[in-house]
Amino acid sequence: MKKLTTVLIAAGIIASASACSAQQQLTTAETCDRVGVAAAGIPSNQSKTATTRVANAIRPLEPVASTEMKPVVTAILEFMDEQSKESPDEAKLAELGQAYQEAGTKYGELCRG
Repeated sequence: MKKLTTVLIAAGIIASASACSAQQQLTTAETCDRVGVAAAGIPSNQSKTATTRVANAIRPLEPVASTEMKPVVTAILEFMDEQSKESPDEAKLAELGQAYQEAGTKYGELCRG
C-alpha cells in the first residue's frame, strides 16, 4: 500500500509541476497589449542599449504569442537583435528592416483595427 501511495503522490507532483510550467498561448488582443507595453519603451534615439532592453521585454512573448501575432513578434525580435549587434550586417539589417516594417503594418492591422 505504501508503494502505491508513493507512486500516486509522485505522479501528482509531476502532473502539477508540468501544469505550472506549461505556457498558455495568448490571444491576439493579449499579445497586442503586451507588445504595445514593451514597444512603448522604444526611445527616439534608438541606442543599442535601449533596443536590447525592448527586445528583452518582448522576447518572453515569442513562445506564447497568438498564432496571428507570432510572425510579427519574431520579425521585431530578429530586427532588434541584428540592430543591437556591435557590427550589424548591413545587408541582413536591410532585409530584416523590410520584415520589421511589414510586421509594424500587420501589428497596426491586428492591434489598432
